[in-house]
Amino acid sequence: MNMERNTHSKLLGYLLWIFGFTGSHRFYFGKPITGTLWFFTLGLLGIGWLIDFFLVPSMDRKADYKYVPGPLDYSVAWLLLVFLGFFGVHRLYLHKWVSGIALLILGCLSAAGMFFFIPIIAIFYLIDLWTLNGQVSAYNSSHPGTVLAAA
Repeated sequence: MNMERNTHSKLLGYLLWIFGFTGSHRFYFGKPITGTLWFFTLGLLGIGWLIDFFLVPSMDRKADYKYVPGPLDYSVAWLLLVFLGFFGVHRLYLHKWVSGIALLILGCLSAAGMFFFIPIIAIFYLIDLWTLNGQVSAYNSSHPGTVLAAA
């Protein structure tokens, strides 16, 4: 019985690879240490970034087996983090209501000119860059019967 696990998107991986000198594709595929290294070295001065073009399919396969499929989609969570993470929308998607609403309020206040909340938001953002895949996996594994759907 061959059930396919597809938790991450190769297409999204390549779209993030375009900005790969920031390490975004590595964070997405669950490689926060090298993602951070890529961020601070601009993709190992562009060399690692170019090599990663060929490694994206392998990183996608490994992420598919490492993380738990289920009701929450990893790609949606990452897109929300990347584009609306400042407002905590990804945390609301993860059903983390208290921190999601708190970040939403702080993000709105910061956007309105109360910039002293930005360091708090940045700390949450950095933590989520390192742990988002694990947070989605934890949620998915805590909902029995939704681990794998028949192909």
